Amino acid sequence: MILVADSGSTKCDWILISNSGERFETNSMGFNPFFHNEDLIAFELNQNELLKQNAAQITHIYFYGAGASSAMRNAIIERGLRRLFTNAEKIVVDHDVKAAVIATAKDNEGIVCILGTGSNSCYSDGNKIHEIIPALGYILGDEGSGSSFGKKTVIAYLYKTLPLELARALENDYGVNKELILETVYKKPNANVYLASFAKFVYDNRTHPFFEKIIRDGLKEFINMHVCCYDNYKVVPVHFIGSIAFYFKDVLAEISREYPFTIGQIVKNPITLLADYHSDKHSIPSH
Repeated sequence: MILVADSGSTKCDWILISNSGERFETNSMGFNPFFHNEDLIAFELNQNELLKQNAAQITHIYFYGAGASSAMRNAIIERGLRRLFTNAEKIVVDHDVKAAVIATAKDNEGIVCILGTGSNSCYSDGNKIHEIIPALGYILGDEGSGSSFGKKTVIAYLYKTLPLELARALENDYGVNKELILETVYKKPNANVYLASFAKFVYDNRTHPFFEKIIRDGLKEFINMHVCCYDNYKVVPVHFIGSIAFYFKDVLAEISREYPFTIGQIVKNPITLLADYHSDKHSIPSH
């Protein structure tokens, strides 16, 4: 059996594929080696019944994740996986941009962007992936991401620049107050995931002029920093992966006409495409 995983900082999607091609889907919390150690990864994996019940039969694991961008960080993920999957002959841990390329550009030239809890981009020449601008995470970077929109929302709320009707709605929907926000952001783990949770509030109120500006400005900031950095951005297709790209694809389409650049695929979740790719590599029949 082979196991394929696509992990953001919020959620990890898993597909288990039997030798006959049957597929079983599950999910867990997202694992990011910047924030999580192997003990936590192993503990969380053991809470998942599908993974635990089939652990002994899994021979190959392909894990793609946010933050898995160096040998040292990837080793954290691999050690956590090996604690449960003791019979695995091969465990491959790779960056989420590699997963995004597999799911969109495949073997073709293109710029591939991630817009979810965090944000990132790369250029694929069809063989090799090139990254010009690093992903700096939710404190220094993540332009146009869910955590960025959430951060701007709670900052406006705390500074009392969020329009009153939105502030009241935020309090009613999320039960927020100054103490809760500061406690969660500064003293609890996964602050980026907490901030990204407010992206739904932004989407639900996207027609309000306050959020219209935040959404448009945030996505343009991402394009300016992470797409325009590639000299050929007007020539090759620009693909997008992630929930923010998917739910705000109409705004991306408007922005693309201004620069201009050509939008390729917009995929909310690449896990099925990754499973297809690795099934083909293992010559597993599709169901």
